[in-house]
Amino acid sequence: GQLSPICVTFDCHPRQVLQTGFTPSLLTVEEEKLELLARAFSGRVIVLPFTMELSKLSAKEFMGSVLKEQLGAKLLLMGYNHRFGHGGGTMEEYVAWGNEVGLEVCLAEALPGEKVSSSRIRNLITTGEIEHANELLGYPYFATGGVVGGKRIGRSMGFPTANLSLPEQKMLPANGAYAVRVELSDGTRRGGMLSIGCRPTVETEGDRGVEVHIFDFDGNLYGKSVRVEFIGKLREEQRFASLDELRQQLMQDADAAREMISKQT
Repeated sequence: GQLSPICVTFDCHPRQVLQTGFTPSLLTVEEEKLELLARAFSGRVIVLPFTMELSKLSAKEFMGSVLKEQLGAKLLLMGYNHRFGHGGGTMEEYVAWGNEVGLEVCLAEALPGEKVSSSRIRNLITTGEIEHANELLGYPYFATGGVVGGKRIGRSMGFPTANLSLPEQKMLPANGAYAVRVELSDGTRRGGMLSIGCRPTVETEGDRGVEVHIFDFDGNLYGKSVRVEFIGKLREEQRFASLDELRQQLMQDADAAREMISKQT
């Protein structure tokens, strides 16, 4: 008979359990990952708690006790370069272990073209190559965060910004200015530009922060959640000699961002 698909994932990065003090830098935090899976996958999603005990299971033990007994799996579809279980194994071994526990193991083939991997995408995002990263992801890289209070310097220059508080584990692109699309908590979407960095023009020892200016919007977002989709990088982070010089650059950034966003719609 026909089998119903199940996607199995973990509730955290395994190194958080295995390595004391490890803080991952994730392309998707758990809530985002589940949202993307719900969009792309029609079956059930199982989130397994990753524990020290689980980490000690061999691939054969994991197949038997977790996939077969707990989840009732009959067939395991593995990525062409995926490995799991303490000590790993070869593809031939995975197939053999599956046979021993009553689980058919199939290998998904690699698609033609550029190899897509999280490490490749991670490298592109951390160097600011957003457009290429988005091509490999199949969607714009995004981050969701709450709007917190700031120093309101942007407002005096005609570019009011919302200061975003993002999850600690969320990976951010390189410092600089970016064209973004912003989805507000009521579902409306607008273009905007976003700055990541330490605000070198107005602060001498500022922490790394994220500020977004939303085009054609003048509402109060404090305490609300927004989602930003990165469209492309506008420029590197710069220190300007004066606020007027910064304002002139922001005007140029806004024009460039609007143009970049219009090409994406």
